[in-house]
Amino acid sequence: MSIIIGSELACLVESMIDPEVQQQMCGVELTLQRLERYTSKGSLAFNNQERQNAQTEEIPFDKSGWVDLPPGAYLVTFNEIVSIPRDSAALARPRSSLLRSGASLQTALWDPGYRGRSQSLLVVYNPHGLRLKKNARLMQLIFLRLEGRAEKGYSGVYQGENI
Repeated sequence: MSIIIGSELACLVESMIDPEVQQQMCGVELTLQRLERYTSKGSLAFNNQERQNAQTEEIPFDKSGWVDLPPGAYLVTFNEIVSIPRDSAALARPRSSLLRSGASLQTALWDPGYRGRSQSLLVVYNPHGLRLKKNARLMQLIFLRLEGRAEKGYSGVYQGENI
């Protein structure tokens, strides 16, 4: 595996607010489009037919584009649309500024062939909460080139999400 860097990154991520700022040495920063709070429990089983995602409701930003979050778990939707080639995968890490503010993002693997406007779990640990502004840069997505092309691309329920 190798990390994809440089001009190739612009082809993998659409709808960046400012590519010059968001393209980093080893990846692309994704920004906050929408925040939601959980309103029900989810269900997981071995068989995906029994899977049921937790219900959510959107948290509005104030007139200045800010939102104050108490400690807890939130669903984040990013502005950017990510397209993963069949010879690649992606991993994400929260920005260190988010960690230093007492919050983190939990993420999953971006599979070869996935395309969509991704979501992640934001966890606010800071007992005083967290203040976020719309379009804040929250995490860095790192693209890894695989040794070969995946035989099958991602075809799960999240393909094309939020586009």
